[in-house]
Amino acid sequence: MAVGSNQESRRFDFVVVGAGTAGCVVAARLSEDPSLSVALIEAGGSNRHYFVTTPAAVAAVIAHREFNWGLCTVPQGALRQRCIPLPRGKLLGGSGSMNGMVYHRGHPRDYQDWATQGLPDWGWAQVLPYFTRSEHNEDYPASAYHGRAGPVHVSYVRRPHSLTHTYIEAVHGLGFQLCTDFTGPNPEGVGLRQGTIHHGRRVSTATAYLQPALARRNLTVFANTRVHRVLFEGRRAVAVEAAQDDGSNVRIEAKREIILTSGALHSPHLLLCSGVGDAAQLAEFGIAPVAHLPGVGRNLHDHPASPVRVHTDSTVTYGLSARTALRAIWTALQYAVTRTGPLASNVFESVAFLRTSSGLDRPDFQFVFQPSNPPPLGQWIPRGHGYAISPVLLYPNSRGSVRLMSADPEAAPLIDPRLLAHPADMQPMVRAVRLCRRILRTPPFSKYRAHEYLPGPGVESDADVESFIRSTAATVHHPVGTCQMGVGSDAVVDSELRVRGIDGLRVADASVFPAIVGGNINAPTIMVAERAADYILGRPRLAPATLDSGDATRSSS
Repeated sequence: MAVGSNQESRRFDFVVVGAGTAGCVVAARLSEDPSLSVALIEAGGSNRHYFVTTPAAVAAVIAHREFNWGLCTVPQGALRQRCIPLPRGKLLGGSGSMNGMVYHRGHPRDYQDWATQGLPDWGWAQVLPYFTRSEHNEDYPASAYHGRAGPVHVSYVRRPHSLTHTYIEAVHGLGFQLCTDFTGPNPEGVGLRQGTIHHGRRVSTATAYLQPALARRNLTVFANTRVHRVLFEGRRAVAVEAAQDDGSNVRIEAKREIILTSGALHSPHLLLCSGVGDAAQLAEFGIAPVAHLPGVGRNLHDHPASPVRVHTDSTVTYGLSARTALRAIWTALQYAVTRTGPLASNVFESVAFLRTSSGLDRPDFQFVFQPSNPPPLGQWIPRGHGYAISPVLLYPNSRGSVRLMSADPEAAPLIDPRLLAHPADMQPMVRAVRLCRRILRTPPFSKYRAHEYLPGPGVESDADVESFIRSTAATVHHPVGTCQMGVGSDAVVDSELRVRGIDGLRVADASVFPAIVGGNINAPTIMVAERAADYILGRPRLAPATLDSGDATRSSS
């Protein structure tokens, strides 16, 4: 299905592959120039399902097979040979249409690290104007760290769950500082967190960027269309070959550039299928190399976590039980009529970014509180009553890869993040699980008379905690790095996101991150896409930010 007025054309100035978080931004920004024709290709379909639009239905949209690619890792040697599910969005908005709607940018020092690794144009002062350009923040009207004119609505949940305040009190009571702005200059401490929710509905780049752009005659969206490979004339990318759900094949040509925005798992896979990657690996599958770039698919890393969970008899928590059936009916009616109430929340209302060891220059863990008993992956209703803290390792040392399973582009790639394989990753995880338990045993939580069931009262020694982590750890769905930007031998794209040694081809998504940021990756991916649009169009870069370190005050409204 092609959406747009240019349906008969198969030749465009720009072809954007993947209508996920980055692709919607890039296509919308490029199509602002009416003299340019833009094609946006997406393997999935509509993002209008109520599971997608309802903030509290995060688990439901992940469990829905229509919207999820259904990817898994290969057996993970450090995690009891378990295959870890890797939910990735297959619909307009991509994974931004199924994520937790958390708005976070990482730590400012993360981008300073990028700058010192040979990318001076990607320091904090350089990237901050692109964060603010994309943002419409309802709570910080007078801060230089936030924007008010961007398309992405960002706000706090207006009526956080009471357990959210209990969590903040508990962490603060252990001596950790409060944080009033986790996207300001010092994102450390405990507090409420913002989300991409507006009027009780999910905000993604599909709703914020793409939907308004669909009225433009120069933008065509090819939905339900799977790109198989990029086609080259010599070393110039000229077209993509794709298959549509009706069984037809289509060649879509680019007069100027092709931009891959399919994410950290699919962008490298598409490059490999197209002959761009390690020549020896390509030869194994009979693929003629177009460019020998051994870094394609390498440097895969993600944030691992292993939640600590408790049960309680208190029905104050989110969760479905016989005792809360009437409340559930009222909640559904409240949301249907007013778009308010618990279903208008993403559940991830509070967080703590903390240092678990002395001598660190920034928090090494994100402690995510959930005022519900998280359902197993594949289920979508929290049953029973409980709450949990997920300790998320922000800077893992472990690195893995995305490789070909076969030359067939319809075959899923072999994904091996090697989670917790690096020996330096386990000790911090043990420390973090112990800190979660300390938090849950503080006086503010005592009134709920909860009992821990994971890891459980019998797990006390470091060896036992490590065993628990190896049996339960998974990712929090933040894969990055597989087409990394940089100057070294493994770099796939340069500082302007051009694929090295290839003309007319860029990558602009989370795969270009040289290293993962200390937090959720949706907002940083939008930032990368905003910068990509300027590079592609040859527009001057936004002026670097000049900041006062004390400028991060929240509006009282």
